[in-house]
Amino acid sequence: MDKRHLVQLAVLASCAALAACPADTPAATATGPATPTVETPPPAPAAPSADAAAEAKQLFATRCVPCHGASGAGDGPASAGLTPKPAAFSSAEWQAKVSDEHIEKIIAYGGMAVGKSAAMPPNPDLDGKPVIPALRVLIRGMKAP
Repeated sequence: MDKRHLVQLAVLASCAALAACPADTPAATATGPATPTVETPPPAPAAPSADAAAEAKQLFATRCVPCHGASGAGDGPASAGLTPKPAAFSSAEWQAKVSDEHIEKIIAYGGMAVGKSAAMPPNPDLDGKPVIPALRVLIRGMKAP
């Protein structure tokens, strides 16, 4: 076997070894084993400005309270006629199962955008505005003691 064939065999062997590694495992290099990667968590979202927080409180009172109630218990005056019942933001179980992204998406795009009830209306006028994260913070603060 000549040198060219040996190089080709070495390349094929390397490719086969790499193919056997799981996709999420760093491959070893010619200089030694790969260093495991450690993912750093994303930075915490910035607190909403005072103006955005004030706007969120006002919008919650006018748009959310009728169904979700003043304390976020899902017991607003309009909730009696709704099936399914509105989410109870004060529920620890509900708080644990939804992501911040889910909360912001349902506020902007409505229930159907996240596979929930069409009775939860979209708020396209708020999309991309600082009040959406402020509403999320307000909702997250409604956890039951």
